[in-house]
Amino acid sequence: MSDTPARRGRPGYDQGQVLDVAVQEFIAHGYDATSVAALADRLGLSKSALYHHYASKEQLLEVALEEALGGLEGVLASAQGATARAKLEYVLRGAVGVLVEKLPYVTLLLRVRGNSDVERRALERRRVFDREVTALVRAAQDEGSVRADVDASLATRLLFGMVNSIVEWYRPTGQEGAAELADDVLRVALDGLRR
Repeated sequence: MSDTPARRGRPGYDQGQVLDVAVQEFIAHGYDATSVAALADRLGLSKSALYHHYASKEQLLEVALEEALGGLEGVLASAQGATARAKLEYVLRGAVGVLVEKLPYVTLLLRVRGNSDVERRALERRRVFDREVTALVRAAQDEGSVRADVDASLATRLLFGMVNSIVEWYRPTGQEGAAELADDVLRVALDGLRR
């Protein structure tokens, strides 16, 4: 849900509820194929009532992507640990936590293709995030705490390929919560399946 202060709308929707429905529609039909009229219809609002909450469809997308990107960037900025490996583990654990907590928003982020200025800015932020994680992987390799025989940028892609795949199958109603899921990701990603 958005950290944006709630503003009450005509039939009782606040900004967070409108955003949640918009994200569901963007995921189901694609951002480009979702019209403001379709969003208003899904909410049972007029288009003008929808504009009471958000100035444009682009603003909805921007706020939704900020939910995901802000969470991931926050984890990276607060990475803690005495070693590069500990910081990498913190980031991976935190990324899983953000994904579980903001599942629809991260799902939307992962489907962005760069067809608008908002999407292109989001993709650039993802690239910066990836470069910073790659630097952490490289630092962990330099300290000898993770394998150095895999290129750091490839390792980052593989790690986040695994983390990002969670959006395709994870259901919050399942038996495993974010902490247990993060433990499993770290075991497989950093320790491997080999006995």
